[in-house]
Amino acid sequence: MAGPYAECAPAAVGQKRQQFGSRFLSDPARVFHHNAWDNVEWSEEQAAAAERKVRENSTQRVCQDKQVDYEINAHKYWNDFYKIHENGFFKDRHWLFTEFPELAPGQSQDHLEDLPSDNKRSEVPECRTSEDGPGLKIEQHKCSSNSLEHETQTAPVEENVTQKLNHLEICADEFPGSSATYRILEVGCGVGNTVFPILQTNNDPGLFVYCCDFSSTAIELVQTNSAYDPCRCFAFVHDLCDEDQSYPVPTSSLDIIILIFVLSAVVPDKMQKAINRLSRLLKPGGMMLLRDYGRHDMAQLRFKKGQCLSENFYVRGDGTRVYFFTQDELDTLFTTAGLEKVQNLVDRRLQVNRGKQLTMYRVWIQCKYRKPLLSSAG
Repeated sequence: MAGPYAECAPAAVGQKRQQFGSRFLSDPARVFHHNAWDNVEWSEEQAAAAERKVRENSTQRVCQDKQVDYEINAHKYWNDFYKIHENGFFKDRHWLFTEFPELAPGQSQDHLEDLPSDNKRSEVPECRTSEDGPGLKIEQHKCSSNSLEHETQTAPVEENVTQKLNHLEICADEFPGSSATYRILEVGCGVGNTVFPILQTNNDPGLFVYCCDFSSTAIELVQTNSAYDPCRCFAFVHDLCDEDQSYPVPTSSLDIIILIFVLSAVVPDKMQKAINRLSRLLKPGGMMLLRDYGRHDMAQLRFKKGQCLSENFYVRGDGTRVYFFTQDELDTLFTTAGLEKVQNLVDRRLQVNRGKQLTMYRVWIQCKYRKPLLSSAG
C-alpha cells in the first residue's frame, strides 16, 4: 500500500460498483468530496493515540456481578434493543453481493444494479446484530406457485420446540429446505437486512436460506415481514453459544454460513466452540463468510472508562456487548475449526459526514474461510 493512491471518480450510472479498496484519498483537501475513502493509512501518531485511548478506557473494568448479568440476560438486552428499534435501525446490506458474490452466484451484474439505491458501500453501519437464543419452530410449509403472496401466519417464537430438536437426530431428508440444492445460513440475522436482499437477489430455484438470532423479538420481526417466504426461508431463534441446542440441519449440509457483525457479540472464550459447531454444518468446499469490528475501530475508541468487560471486549449503554478483533485472532478461530483461509482483509475506512464536516475512522475485518474438499485424514 506504499506510494500515492489514485483518487477514483464516482462510478457512472449503470457501472459496476467496485469492491472496497477502490477509492483512495490522495489530496486531503478533497476529504469531504465523497462519503467514504478506502484503505486509509494511519500515521504513527494516530496509531499511538488509538493505543493510548484503548489503554485508558480499559483501566476500569465492569464489576463481576454486572458481567454475570450481561451474560445471563443477554437475550433480554437484545430483545429490548429490537423492541425499541424494530426494523428501522439498519439499511438492507446490498453491498454484500459485491464483497460476497458467493451469496448470489451466477447472478448478472445488471440484476444487482437494479437493487434499491441504498447499496452504497459507505453506508455500512456500526451494526448491532445479535447472535443466538432459545426456542425453535420447525415445520415444513406447503407452498403454492404464488408463495411470495402468502400470508405470514407463524406461531409465536416463544412456542419452544427446541426440546424436540435437542433429543432428535436430524434426518438427511427430513428438515426444512431438504430438497434445496444451495443452502445459506445467516447467524445473527437481526431483522433480516441480509436475508431479504439475498432472497430478492438470488433467484436460484434451488436456494434455501436459514436465519437465526438470539433475539425472539428479531425473529418475530423477520417472520412477520411481508418479504418472508417460508418456501425459501426458515427463521428460528437459536443460541449460538448453547452446546446443547441443535441446528435444524444435518452436518455437512450448508454451502454458505454468513456472520455479519455477530461474532463480536459473543463472549471471547465461547467463540471457538461456536465456530467449531458451525464448521461441522458446512459441506466440503462450503464457505464461512464474516465481516466484523477490527481493533481500534472508532466504536472502540469511543467507549468510556467503566464499560470494558475484558481486553478489547466492551458493554454498550443498552447492555449489548462487542469485541474488536485482529486478523490473527480470526484466523486462529477459523483454522482451528478446520477451515482454510481464502480471504482475511482489514478494511480501514474514513467515513465522512459532509453536512457536519466530521471524519470517522472505521476498522472492519472481512474473512472467507473454506471447508477442505478432503479431510486432513484423507
